Amino acid sequence: MVSATRATHEIEVTAESLQEDLARLEIQKRALERELAAVAAHLDSVQRALSALTVLMAEPSGGRAAEQPAQAKADTPVATPASPARKQSAPRQAGPTQKEKPAPSSRAEADEPRSYGALTEQILEYFAGVGDAEVRARDVAAALGRDTDSGSINAVRSTLDRLVGTSRVRRAGRGLYRAQKS
Repeated sequence: MVSATRATHEIEVTAESLQEDLARLEIQKRALERELAAVAAHLDSVQRALSALTVLMAEPSGGRAAEQPAQAKADTPVATPASPARKQSAPRQAGPTQKEKPAPSSRAEADEPRSYGALTEQILEYFAGVGDAEVRARDVAAALGRDTDSGSINAVRSTLDRLVGTSRVRRAGRGLYRAQKS
């Protein structure tokens, strides 16, 4: 009789433990889904940027390339922008995905002014408002309402790093950013 009571108690303890694990795992699953969505959005923006750069690299600049003989074009290597060592991404499949915008079909479309992504614009507006203050990526994310999970904060951090690379924002120290002086 004692062993049956003990077994029942162990089953109840195990069930309670599993319920706690279930609740914790559901919360973790939602957080990971949000982070995955942020990564997917970032991947999409990087793919679009790469497509735009590829189009720009392929087009002749200022008509000078049109004056070169066809053989010289074939022998000239295409210049690529220098960047820190990064892993090569997997080759993309031909054709645009649903989220990708098609490449500009004419020179006029390619010369139209392009706007930055919404997050980049929000960050630049934020820095215009804070002046010369040093801020952390987490503070920027909080000011933009994007501090709900680590994926959103990392998206802000990645955008800040890209802005540092293009000299739109400068790094003031480890994890600190400051508006670029004009």
